[in-house]
Amino acid sequence: MDVDRGIRVAVDTGSVTLGSEKSIQALKLGNGKLVIIAENCPRDIREDVEHYSKLSDIPVYTFEGSSVDLGSVCGKPFTVATMIISDPGDSTILELMG
Repeated sequence: MDVDRGIRVAVDTGSVTLGSEKSIQALKLGNGKLVIIAENCPRDIREDVEHYSKLSDIPVYTFEGSSVDLGSVCGKPFTVATMIISDPGDSTILELMG
């Protein structure tokens, strides 16, 4: 499966939350089906995201690329260190969870 394409389709056709602060807020509320973290996400943010996703039983996927790469895959002109997929839309991205 092409992860980049899956992420892009989810951004275009589904419901996603971009950004660390909003992602952590959503996780605290137990919202989302999959968390995606860029490889170069700051350690403190990664630890928070992993902690809250464990509490909410939401899987975490580490994106093989930087936050700049993840931002461009999402079609955004800014970096994206973390994102949550609430609704994948037409994407098969949730198949990452196996």
